[in-house]
Amino acid sequence: QVQLVESGGGSVQAGGSLRLSCAASGLITSHTCMGWFRRLPGKEREAVAGISTGAGNTFYADFVKGRFNISQDDTRSAARNTVYLSVSELQVEDSGMYYCAARLGGDCASLPSSVDVNLYWGQGTQVTASS
Repeated sequence: QVQLVESGGGSVQAGGSLRLSCAASGLITSHTCMGWFRRLPGKEREAVAGISTGAGNTFYADFVKGRFNISQDDTRSAARNTVYLSVSELQVEDSGMYYCAARLGGDCASLPSSVDVNLYWGQGTQVTASS
């Protein structure tokens, strides 16, 4: 059973940084498409970044503008992995719930979609930037 557990969220001053973690277990193969998504207040959930755990390709939403970086654990195995999202220059408008997701069966071909019915989801971690 796939399990995704996010951590690392919190409250920071605008301009600050956070590192979000997603501990994944129950993955079937080392080739998985994993991603970070967020839901801002009053908005639909949107993709932020994706990573192919096999090939290492990364994908980002246009609004990221170099402020976010997705990476994975160097000691990962086929069944377990930790994916990180480093976020810097946080703005008040970035405040919301951040979610990790995984799609089995191969690496990402593009940025994962929030409406992909094959995604497994974590419970989310709250990020708040204040001025």
